[in-house]
Amino acid sequence: MKAIRVDRHGGPEVLELVEMPDPTPGEGELVVRLAAAGLNFIDVYNRMGLYPTETPFVPGQEGAGTVVEVGPGVEGWSPGDRVAWTSVLGSYAELVRVPARMAVRVPDGVDLETAAAVMLQGMTAHYLVTDTFPLGSGHRCLIHAAAGGVGLLLVQLAKRKGAEVVATAGGPEKVELARDAGADHVIDYRSDDFAEASRRLTGSDKPFDVVYDGVGKAVFMASLDLIRMRGMMVQFGNASGPVDPIAPLELGRRGSLFLTRPSLQHYIATREELERRASDLFSWIESGELAVRIGHRLPLAEAATAHRMLEGRETTGKVLLLP
Repeated sequence: MKAIRVDRHGGPEVLELVEMPDPTPGEGELVVRLAAAGLNFIDVYNRMGLYPTETPFVPGQEGAGTVVEVGPGVEGWSPGDRVAWTSVLGSYAELVRVPARMAVRVPDGVDLETAAAVMLQGMTAHYLVTDTFPLGSGHRCLIHAAAGGVGLLLVQLAKRKGAEVVATAGGPEKVELARDAGADHVIDYRSDDFAEASRRLTGSDKPFDVVYDGVGKAVFMASLDLIRMRGMMVQFGNASGPVDPIAPLELGRRGSLFLTRPSLQHYIATREELERRASDLFSWIESGELAVRIGHRLPLAEAATAHRMLEGRETTGKVLLLP
């Protein structure tokens, strides 16, 4: 099989297409023929070594495809089943070993590319609005990078919960995408200071109950100053770099704020959580309540190009790698 391998941490150039032996399933595992792998910032962090990953390794955490072989001890799965997964390292490959406990069944009404596009980013958006800070009617939130893969889904789910959404995006095209997703106000951070614009649009010095921040270093401190007393900063990504350390006293000075750095793996820690989040997303896709934008499809061999695009903020919606 063909796969992308990383032999040393570094830039996109370390992503190399190689021939590898076909995998065989171990105890409790499936081997799945890939239909599409999802590109996510965690792939960049693994590649760079920001999230320590022992080399050599096959990157990629998310995908969907068709089961071709079932390992010992696996019940309820058969060759031909359509499955999707996330948090499974090694997904940039034509054949992927997937622990059966991490696989979810893809319903007939959802195609495999859409399933691959929604597993990591969709379930991230799901837990952010339902569990980390449960949004509801009367809440006002700020969503950074609202035209990205998580952002477009997060805007839709926040509106589904009844919240008022202020979003940031870079450039007219991305602003329009965020607006089409349902954001009440969209700020072009390339031409307007998002903090000043947020205060102007809302008429409040500290307008937000919660800030959902997948950008990190570039927006973190200014975002803290926009949160109302006892509100929450949800810092879930590092697109502009990791946030500098902050003293807990600073949260007290700003109004007894809550700060959390959630991770998807802790919100799909049980089989029940994983199935519930996936089931919700698939049902909303089937009913037309949730639109999944696949902005870019590239061959697996062009993984380095895809990483450069993602890091250069040249993407909108989801980026898929196709075998």
